[in-house]
Amino acid sequence: MKKIIFFLALCTAFVACKDKSKFEIGGKFENATPQAKVYLYSIVKNTETAIDSTVLSDKGDFKFAGDAPDVDFFKVKIDHSEYVLIAKNGDVIKLEADLSSPTLDYKLSGADEADKLEELNKNRNEYVAKLTALETQFQENVAKNPESRQAIIAQMSPELIKVKQGLIDYILKFAMDNTSSLASFYAINSLNPGDYEQEMLAYAEKIKSNFNKNEAVTEFLVRMAKLRSVQVGQPGPAFSMPTIDGETIALSSLKGKYVMLDFWASWCQPCRMENPNVVKAYNKYKDRNFTIVGISLDKDAAAWKQAVIQDGLTWTHGSELNDFESTTVRAYQVDQIPASFIIDPEGKIIAKNLHGEELDSFLNKTLR
Repeated sequence: MKKIIFFLALCTAFVACKDKSKFEIGGKFENATPQAKVYLYSIVKNTETAIDSTVLSDKGDFKFAGDAPDVDFFKVKIDHSEYVLIAKNGDVIKLEADLSSPTLDYKLSGADEADKLEELNKNRNEYVAKLTALETQFQENVAKNPESRQAIIAQMSPELIKVKQGLIDYILKFAMDNTSSLASFYAINSLNPGDYEQEMLAYAEKIKSNFNKNEAVTEFLVRMAKLRSVQVGQPGPAFSMPTIDGETIALSSLKGKYVMLDFWASWCQPCRMENPNVVKAYNKYKDRNFTIVGISLDKDAAAWKQAVIQDGLTWTHGSELNDFESTTVRAYQVDQIPASFIIDPEGKIIAKNLHGEELDSFLNKTLR
C-alpha cells in the first residue's frame, strides 16, 4: 500500500512540476529534407511574426518553447509547408505531418485546443478528399469525351454541390458547437464573410465574452458590431460623395424614394456580368419611385467612366476613387463586390445583395 501511495504522490508531483510559464510544440516530419530549418510564427490579427527557429534532427524531430499567457494562434513552417496551431502556456503539443502530403494533412495532440483543431482538420480533410476525387473524376471523364463536357458538368454538379454544402454545414456546426474553443474562430473565419453574414453575426453573439484578450477575436467582434449596423431594418448610413460629372450626391437628397446603392467597379468581372440585370431593373422600375446610385470602388476615373458608358448605366454615379478604403464603402461594411442595399423612402435598409430574378421579384412586390 505504501508503494502505491508513494507512486501516486510521485505522479502528482510530476504533474504539478509541469512548467506553466510557457508552452511546448514538438513533433516529427516525415519525408523532410535532412537538417531542414523549421520556424515558429505567432499570428496576431493576420500578421505573422517569426519568434523561433530550429533544425530538424536526423529523425525529423523538432521542438519549440514559447510564451502565450492567453490562448492564441501560431504557425509552424518548414520548406513550403505550414501548419496552424493554437496554444497557451502550460500546453505540450505534438505535431506530426508527412511533407509529401499534397493536402498538408497533419495530426495534433496534447492539449484541449490541439484536440479540437485536430477534429476540425480531420473532418474537413475528408470533405476536401471527396471534392478532390470528384474533380479528378471530372477531368478524366472530360478527357475521354471532350465533346460531352457540358453533359458531364450537368451530371456531376449535383454531387459536387452536395459535398461542398456538406463541408460548409460541418464548418458552421463545428463553430457554433465549440464556441468556448478558439478552434471555432479558426473554423468560422475559413468561410467567405459576404456569403455567411448572418451566421457570422450569430457566432459573434455567442463568443462576445469568451476571448477578451485575443486581438484577432476583438477585431472580429468590432467588425461584426459595425456589420450589425447595416442589417435590414437599420437606417442606411448617411454619405456624400462626388459624382461622375463633378457634382455631389448625398443620400439625404434621395429621401422619399426607394434607392438601390450598387457597389461595383470597372475591374470587377462579376459586377460587369451583373450590370445587364441592374439595367433591366432600372428601366423597368424607374417610374415607380425607384432609382439607383452606383458607387464605384475604382481608383482610375477614366476606367470608371468608360465602364459606365460601355455598360449603359444611365443612373447617378458617385465615387471617392479609393477602392475598399472609401469612407462610404467602409460605412456600409462592403468587403466584396458586387454588393447592394435597397433603402426605403424613410431611409431604412429593406434588402441587401439581391441579384437577377431575385431583385426583380423584390422590386415588383415592394414598389407601388
